[in-house]
Amino acid sequence: MKRRIAALLLALLATQLGSLISPAYACGCGAMIPAGYARIGVERETSVVRFDGRTEQIVMGFVVRGDAPRAAWIMPVPGRATVELGDGDVFRQLTRLTRPEFKTRGYFWPRDRDWPFSWGTSDSAGDAAPRAGAPAVGVVGRQQLGDFDVARLTATDPDALRNWLETNGFTLPDGLAAELKPYVDRKWEYVAVRLAPREPGKTLTGTLDPLKIRFESDRLVYPMRLSRLAKTPQSLGLYVLADHRMEPASRIGGAEPKVTFAGEVTPEGALATLTGGKPAFLTAIDQEFPEPGRIDGDHELRATAADTPYRKVIYHGELLTVGGVPAWLLTLAAVLVALAAAVFTRRRRTSRTHSG
Repeated sequence: MKRRIAALLLALLATQLGSLISPAYACGCGAMIPAGYARIGVERETSVVRFDGRTEQIVMGFVVRGDAPRAAWIMPVPGRATVELGDGDVFRQLTRLTRPEFKTRGYFWPRDRDWPFSWGTSDSAGDAAPRAGAPAVGVVGRQQLGDFDVARLTATDPDALRNWLETNGFTLPDGLAAELKPYVDRKWEYVAVRLAPREPGKTLTGTLDPLKIRFESDRLVYPMRLSRLAKTPQSLGLYVLADHRMEPASRIGGAEPKVTFAGEVTPEGALATLTGGKPAFLTAIDQEFPEPGRIDGDHELRATAADTPYRKVIYHGELLTVGGVPAWLLTLAAVLVALAAAVFTRRRRTSRTHSG
């Protein structure tokens, strides 16, 4: 019996470890490919987009798990892009700005942890860019940013990036060239990033430095098509800084997008560099993609009809009391006293009637 239990525990552990480092053929806005037989998985991806009607800036942060010493990541962009390291404090500020509001809501009748149901129990839970590989690829620019080797590329056919990556030792997942064709047809360009830690023996794991990509655009677009190659469900967390409240034009094959925050903010510090120090309307959007293969395009975001603010409210229940005494107990006592008085009065009247 003990051997069976041990075998079951080992199987469960192996399953969990495998889910952490399974191949990540696509992430929220690009394709990430590990080198050789190594594995890399995107555990969490967070992006913030700033759009002023002419220029779009995207700051992306990744938390990855795996054993890959090198990996390549590709992102299509509609125009000539510039790339630089981002500031991780941007995401910390956004977390503070969009955190839920906590309110207390009173309730009348006692619940599980209230007296008398809590009698005899105790609460111990606590608080909870490499060289070009084929003539079809044009290298617009190349730069070293920390552990990132960044190449900005143009391509004239769907197989160009496949040749470029394979020349540099990366095997592309099946179907990537076909998914790149719509971008080639629209003459988009690409940001190709080679993640190669400079420290010998270091693998790509943990929180990577964020990257900031900037390009000219007359519409707010967030590339998502390549995520259809993902083998596991995908999730997108997107912060949008614009002049108005924004919304996706369609679901692009995912679940209904959910707004978790909407409101005007005055950015400070690292976040202010995205808005030029000016106030902006911040919209936080979450979306799940249970079946990535159904993703049929890129997200295009548009202004909503009204800049309606929204902040999630989390209510904490609190038993109503009067002077420290539960209101239900006082009410019950008052009712009992009234009933007793009524019974006493009735008996007294009956006694007087009989005596008369």
